[in-house]
Amino acid sequence: MNTTTGDTAPPLKDYPPEELAAQPIGGWTGEAYRRVVGALRAQLAVENLTQPHWWTLNHAAGSPGTWTRAALTARLTPYDDQDSDFDAVYDDLISRGWLTEDGETGTLTVTEEGEAARLRARDRNAQVHERAHQGVDPADFVTTINVLRRIVANLGGNGNLPD
Repeated sequence: MNTTTGDTAPPLKDYPPEELAAQPIGGWTGEAYRRVVGALRAQLAVENLTQPHWWTLNHAAGSPGTWTRAALTARLTPYDDQDSDFDAVYDDLISRGWLTEDGETGTLTVTEEGEAARLRARDRNAQVHERAHQGVDPADFVTTINVLRRIVANLGGNGNLPD
């Protein structure tokens, strides 16, 4: 049973290996991306957050007092597919009282209210991840990630996990 919407995922048909091997990887990875990111963005929206808000809260919480606007923007921009105005994101989180910015060092720090919101959003995201992983053997998931890493590297990208 789908804990987020209450419905059950439809059963998958079985196909011969040669038919599966001929499938377009870009089509399937694109569809998976749209489904996963769409579900995550929908859950973040419940908290009136975007992915850049979420990323900001996570990074600032993970390394308190070390991220400046410039450093965090440089870190997050490669993952942003919405042409986000990160300064507007930081300003929004500051205006909510979820983030502070040190006047001398410019470092960003998550407040208690911001941490509470981050934890709520984390729990919502965990529900999406749980739903996405239903019926997927952990070993198959690891294999899938390694295959995708290899494809990325083969096509000139960085197949290593983010730091």
